Amino acid sequence: MDETHTGTCFCGSVEIKVTGAPAAMGYCHCSSCRSWSAGPVNAFTLWQPENVKITRGAEFVGKFMKTPTSDRQFCTKCGGHLMTDHPTFGLIDVYAATIPSVKFTPGVHVNYAETVLRMKDGLPKMKDFPSELGGSGVTLPE
Repeated sequence: MDETHTGTCFCGSVEIKVTGAPAAMGYCHCSSCRSWSAGPVNAFTLWQPENVKITRGAEFVGKFMKTPTSDRQFCTKCGGHLMTDHPTFGLIDVYAATIPSVKFTPGVHVNYAETVLRMKDGLPKMKDFPSELGGSGVTLPE
């Protein structure tokens, strides 16, 4: 049986369910994610689109698409961030904080060339993205 996790926006008006296991987990250091998350790094969990469902409050989901690679979604009532659809990757990033019952087990840092917070945790530090997602595949030293 598939594992199911439920999360909500900041006010609880929008509910999300994810099923199965994430395709990947890690940290993004790009300036867009830092600005959007209001933090020095963003913790992501990537899911296949069919494994992510809005189960309540779809009418309160707003979207902002700064680039064709990131359709950011948020609650229009509280402003709480929910997820980012990455159509060019075929994956949806449900922010780790949105689904607290998922055991966050990061495996990689992406866009580490843009970091403002060095992290020494033994995980691979990708300059941008893995080559299979259209990046250079280059890793950087910790």
